[in-house]
Amino acid sequence: MRTSPDTSRPGAPWRGRAVPAPALVLGSVFSVQIGQALGRDLFAWTGPAGVVALRLGIAALVLLPLWRPRAPRDARTLLLVCAYGAAIAGMNLIYPAMAHLPMGMAVTVQFLGPVALAGSRRAADLVWGGLAAAGILLFADTQGGGADPVGLAFAAGSGVSMAAYILLSRRAGATAAGGAPLAWAVAVAALITLPIGAAHEGAALLDPRLLAAGAGIAVLSAVVPYSLDLAALRRLPPRVVGVLQSLEPVVGAVAALLVLGERLDPAQWGAVACVTAAAVGAVATRRTPAAGPDPGA
Repeated sequence: MRTSPDTSRPGAPWRGRAVPAPALVLGSVFSVQIGQALGRDLFAWTGPAGVVALRLGIAALVLLPLWRPRAPRDARTLLLVCAYGAAIAGMNLIYPAMAHLPMGMAVTVQFLGPVALAGSRRAADLVWGGLAAAGILLFADTQGGGADPVGLAFAAGSGVSMAAYILLSRRAGATAAGGAPLAWAVAVAALITLPIGAAHEGAALLDPRLLAAGAGIAVLSAVVPYSLDLAALRRLPPRVVGVLQSLEPVVGAVAALLVLGERLDPAQWGAVACVTAAAVGAVATRRTPAAGPDPGA
């Protein structure tokens, strides 16, 4: 694994200059939420632990041969990869959360973590972060009281992990020009979650139909969004990505409607409007860096 970005190759992947960085985040948002809704639908075949095991195990099998990463060469890089992988594994607590809560509520609580990254010294960032938080809290409130505390705990744990993932993805993106850190991190996440999935589901995970469905979910909800996040975080600060990713409850609610039949009431659409306005505002008021080399490219 390289310890510094290789910017000498004009055609190197991940420079992504042709695609605006916010568009990369939005692509990630749509991909992961559609994949998560399909993963929730897969609970009829296997439990949350099985879905997570398939998702991360297959994602690792895709990313490792794709990037053919070199092994980490020093303890600092190894520690970063392990922390990055642990954060990815932790984000998957959203799946057991969805076993206890409606998908819209679980995703909403999860995104209190990324919204916390919106804080900064700029007043505009505080405004957009506050608006996103207000929308998320309103969305959670409209889901009704008496929510399952176990589901809330899983969703909150996923949110904390997601905040860590955003920060660590930014740091990992600065260590190498390609996707080597991501490939190793997903492999670490798979090593953490596969034994749990195997213990819960056993040989059922080897059913060809389940493997085929798991492969589609792995690509939609892990390979594509994690890769887009890594590229975007080379060009956007974590707080902006955190606010943009606050669109995920919106997209998740729509995906839940289309795939799972969950519906939104007018108050929930008001929450959607708050979150959308925060994401648009964060992009519209983002400072454009002065011309010069982009250290995160």
